[in-house]
Amino acid sequence: MSWDEWEQIKLNQLPADSGPAVSAVTGGVKSSQRAWLAAGDGVGALRGRVRTALGKLEDGQSGLGDPDGCLSAAAQKELYASWKTYAENVGKRCASLQKILERVGHEQLMTDAGVQAEIDRVRLAYADTDAVGGGPQQGR
Repeated sequence: MSWDEWEQIKLNQLPADSGPAVSAVTGGVKSSQRAWLAAGDGVGALRGRVRTALGKLEDGQSGLGDPDGCLSAAAQKELYASWKTYAENVGKRCASLQKILERVGHEQLMTDAGVQAEIDRVRLAYADTDAVGGGPQQGR
């Protein structure tokens, strides 16, 4: 190793009192509570935006009336129900992820495998359904 490489390695290291927590459990890996909590806040803000979109989606449905006898109104009602369910699940997924991120930020004791297992549970609980009508169009 050249002297320049050694100097660069030393420059890239954080001092022990620089702020991020160092845990013997994680083998000395540094983790920032602030970063985890900020990520949780970001996901929480996204959840709020989804809630706002749901409100606008519902407002767009007002005045549609009874869809009987009108195929486009019936299709609109079916599409609305599908998107409402999807958006509600996105909001629930955001809430679940926010809890995980905030928990990791506060506790700072979960291992990478533990965090991944929590995220995998959320992914499984809110898995998207397959697209209707097959895959992407060919030849476009």
